[in-house]
Amino acid sequence: MTNEAKRLFILDTNVLMHDPMALFNFEEHDIFISMTVLEELDAGKKGMSEVSRNVRETNRLIDQIISDASFEDIKHGLELERIHPNPEKASSHLGKLFFETEPLLAELPKSLPSHKADNHILQTGLALKSQYPDRNVTLVTKDINMRIKSSAVGLHSEDYYNDRVLEDADLLFTGWEYLDSHFFETHGQNMKSWQDGSRTFYEMDVDEHCHWFPNQCLISENDAGFNAIVRSVEHGKAILEYMHDFTHENHSVWGITARNSEQNIALNFLMDPEIDFVSLLGVAGTGKTLLALAAALEQTLDQNIYNEIIMTRATIPVGEDIGFLPGTEEEKMTPWMGALMDNLEVLTSSDGYTDWEKESTQQLLSKRIKIKSMNFMRGRTFQKKFIILDEAQNLTPKQMKTLVTRAGEGTKVVCLGNISQIDSPYLTETTTGLTYIVDRFKSWNHSAHITLQQGERSRLAEFASDNL
Repeated sequence: MTNEAKRLFILDTNVLMHDPMALFNFEEHDIFISMTVLEELDAGKKGMSEVSRNVRETNRLIDQIISDASFEDIKHGLELERIHPNPEKASSHLGKLFFETEPLLAELPKSLPSHKADNHILQTGLALKSQYPDRNVTLVTKDINMRIKSSAVGLHSEDYYNDRVLEDADLLFTGWEYLDSHFFETHGQNMKSWQDGSRTFYEMDVDEHCHWFPNQCLISENDAGFNAIVRSVEHGKAILEYMHDFTHENHSVWGITARNSEQNIALNFLMDPEIDFVSLLGVAGTGKTLLALAAALEQTLDQNIYNEIIMTRATIPVGEDIGFLPGTEEEKMTPWMGALMDNLEVLTSSDGYTDWEKESTQQLLSKRIKIKSMNFMRGRTFQKKFIILDEAQNLTPKQMKTLVTRAGEGTKVVCLGNISQIDSPYLTETTTGLTYIVDRFKSWNHSAHITLQQGERSRLAEFASDNL
């Protein structure tokens, strides 16, 4: 290997299983793939899971770069930039890809069994570190235990950071911002206002440092009670719309009223037909599912904006898996949709109705609410549907893209989740598809996001959420 100034990154199998494009994400530095990693990729290529698809994509990329290359070319490293799928997105110069073309042996502690694949990769890393003492050799792995073992044997290791949307989940866009108490004194003189039907708009001057996003909420800290939604920011002007008040009984949505300002913001987004995508984040008991379902029923059954409600979620158990479930697709999904059933019970439990009337309502709702499995979403197109993706924190960015791109004309997609309750072993708060889509959609005029913080389920649930 040449060019000692460059770093040499040894990729663990889980990095390529997680992101095949990792091959192109190390800029000018070189990449090394051991025979053990190739063996593990070969073992994981079968199946229809996301991991298997990623393995097959990795194998195709490696095959593309290695085709027509001689053994001498492989020994001296293969240029990565010539096979980048998106040359315009490639860095100015990518490094080389090296393979284990000869045995690389190093002494490992006797307590580490030599037959384990992870230990073979550690052995390869230590051999490369010894072979190139002037070069920064780093093992890149998403396996925490692998990083711990790597540090214990003296090999530098790092997590794969390129899949992180943010450095810290606390930096995630919340969807709202407090206005300082002197906001109107500062901007009131140059502010214009007008009405369009029942809607009230304001226009104000903003400077180039304005960091407001479309459909971001502005909440006043003083007693004026001015709550507005940013509709656009361009050419030094910001247009705000006074927020509709869903806290009163006469403005209820399917019998549900907002219990706090956060829920009021959420209902403004959910009931706005101009907003095609809404994401609601929040801890347990903040009302995410209830608000989404009430808005869906109101706009499907009363206003006829949508012709059907579709609910789905990632089927990851909290405890032991209960195994295979009998029945049709909808019957198999029913045990996973307890949140839907619980909230439907709240929405249909009106006093004064007979059992027959309640049963008729349930039958009507069952015809308009469909429960779908994510496994059968690929290739479908949903027209004029209100789609609710529950427990979206357990989706990868690729799965999130697959689901959201199913939306056809006149369809609204609502993502619900709590990034502090991730059940998938392969995702974190900064790599989940929910964080990814909130960050990527925040600048789009037809999307909106709100992070709900105030629990409304019960005083017991709120205390448990805060103290356990």
